[in-house]
Amino acid sequence: MPEAVIVSAVRTPIGTARKGTLTETSGEELATHILREAVRRSGLEADRFEDVVLAESMYGGGDLARYAAVAVGMTQAPGVAVNRHCAGSLTAVAMAAGSIRAGMDRAVVAGGVQSTSLSPKVQWRIPGTESTEIRSAPTFPYTDDANDDTSLTVGWNVAQKYRISRERMDAWAVRSHRRAVAATQAGAFTDELAPIKVTRRDGSVMEFSADEHPRPTTSMEKVAALPPLRPDIPGFSITAGNASGANDGAAALAVVSDALARAEGLTPLGTVRAWAATGVQPRVTGVGAIDAAVKALDRAGLTPAEIDLWEVNEAFASVPVATCDVLGLDEERVNVHGSGCSLGHPIAATGARMLTTLVHELRRRGGGVGMATMCAGGGQGGAVVIEVD
Repeated sequence: MPEAVIVSAVRTPIGTARKGTLTETSGEELATHILREAVRRSGLEADRFEDVVLAESMYGGGDLARYAAVAVGMTQAPGVAVNRHCAGSLTAVAMAAGSIRAGMDRAVVAGGVQSTSLSPKVQWRIPGTESTEIRSAPTFPYTDDANDDTSLTVGWNVAQKYRISRERMDAWAVRSHRRAVAATQAGAFTDELAPIKVTRRDGSVMEFSADEHPRPTTSMEKVAALPPLRPDIPGFSITAGNASGANDGAAALAVVSDALARAEGLTPLGTVRAWAATGVQPRVTGVGAIDAAVKALDRAGLTPAEIDLWEVNEAFASVPVATCDVLGLDEERVNVHGSGCSLGHPIAATGARMLTTLVHELRRRGGGVGMATMCAGGGQGGAVVIEVD
């Protein structure tokens, strides 16, 4: 069976949605840019790639992967859109790896794109009523408040289930910002970033080259002073400070067979070893990150202790805290350069961003095994295991 190896892993800087640098940059532009960069850095000509798999979420339909493939001249690559909400781009990479390991494809670009700022809105009828509201396209038909509000399903309910205090969540979020700021200052993201030229409303052009969501001045005092997102619920401990941001960005990995890499003299950055997706009760969506990790570990034949670096998405800080508690993880090996609370959470791109960061950080450390795991809207989870020699 062929191995699925990663020969490039790249992401855009992450922008703050609706008020940041990528506010006027469409999903189509982000997809085209990241596809072109992933192919350029792969060492293969564009016409060698047989498919493009890109996740998109709350984007109202369409197929950004096919749009980008045509835009960069890769008309031979059909392109497919994947939506597993937050875990979509992990699924995209798993689909690419699965096709390669099955011998059906030899080279695929996989990742995800999120333009929260420009996501189309739909008119949604509130179930059981004649009322409507304008909102992003939902992951599934919401039936009640407990399924609709992610601060409940991902943040609060998970914190309650695992008895996680606000202090622990706030401390995790503050550390996330500090790690992201330190990584930026140290140049840890240099190899994975693909700066993008952005046209502003006044017609001027700038190069966007660094994540803009991490806050150097974040402190426990500032985070502790933030009000709860649901003051109507007694004791509610989820705030804007211990939750991820709303963000824009894209990430992609070029995945090829090991035989093709050898034939073309390419140096693999890593190998996709295993993956898993899971479903959980929507009311405790955050548990999806834990369940998916356990399932992927079993498929890889590994224990948590055998994973050198973890990426556990900080959709809400309660998720990585709970994951560490349940799986017995060393927090020093989890989100070493920050995650959703600091870098931000461009929903459909985050999984590929996590894998991209893992690949480059493991290479800097001389190799090892990494796991990216996350919960996903509607009661889902996804995880991917990679190995770097």
